[in-house]
Amino acid sequence: MTDLSGQTVLVTGANRGLGREFVTQLLERGVATVYAGARDPQSVEQTDDRVVAVQLDVTDPESVRRAAATAEGVGIVVNNAGISLAGSLLATDTTDLRRELDVNLHGPLAVTAAFADSVRERSGAVVNVASALSWFALGGTYSVAKAALWAATDSLRLELEPHGVQVLGVHMGYVDTDMTRGVDAPKVAASDVVRQVLDGLEAGAREVLADDTARGVKATLHLPVEQRYADFLPATAPATAG
Repeated sequence: MTDLSGQTVLVTGANRGLGREFVTQLLERGVATVYAGARDPQSVEQTDDRVVAVQLDVTDPESVRRAAATAEGVGIVVNNAGISLAGSLLATDTTDLRRELDVNLHGPLAVTAAFADSVRERSGAVVNVASALSWFALGGTYSVAKAALWAATDSLRLELEPHGVQVLGVHMGYVDTDMTRGVDAPKVAASDVVRQVLDGLEAGAREVLADDTARGVKATLHLPVEQRYADFLPATAPATAG
C-alpha cells in the first residue's frame, strides 16, 4: 500500500480530463508536490503552490529526460497521458497505430524508466491508465496499444514489486471528459475513476476496474473467442481454400 500524504507525484497529461482530476484529488489527499506534466505547461491549471507545471511530451526522449532532471524526489508516477485514434489495423498507412503505440505504450514505459530509480528509492508506486478495450478489441489500433500497456504493466510489476514498488493498472470504459464529448454511451465520471485509483493505491491494490464496463469485460476473459465476440463474428469461421 502507498501512503499519499507528503508524497511527491508526477502526473502525465495533467492539463485536462483525468489528468487534471488526478492533480485535484492528490492535493486533497495531502501530497507535498504534484509535478503536472503536459506538452504545453502553460495549459496546466495552477491554483495551488504545490503544483509545478513541467513540460513533458512522453513521446520525446529528450523531453522525458529533462522532466526527470527537473522533477526531484518523485515517489509516485501516474502514467495518464494517452490518445485514442481507433484506426484500422488494415490501413496501409500505419501512422495511427504508430502514434498510439508511441503515446499509450512507449510513453509510459519511457517515463517509468526515467523515474524508476527515484520511485524505487522511496518504495513508491506506478499507475498505468489503460482501458476496458485492453481486453476487448473493438478499438482497432487503440485496443492494440492499450492491450500492450496491460501486458507491460504486468511485466513492470514483476520487475518493480520485489523492490517494494506498487504497480497499479487502471481499466474503465468511457470516461466523461473532452475526449469522449461526441460519444453517445454511458460514461463514468472522471472524479469517480480517480477516487477509486487513489483508494486503490492506499489499499495496496494491483488493479482497479473503475466501472461496470471494465468489470464486465474482465469477467469474460476466460470464455472462448466465439462467445466473447459472438455479436461481431459470423456463426462459423470462414472456410479455407483447399
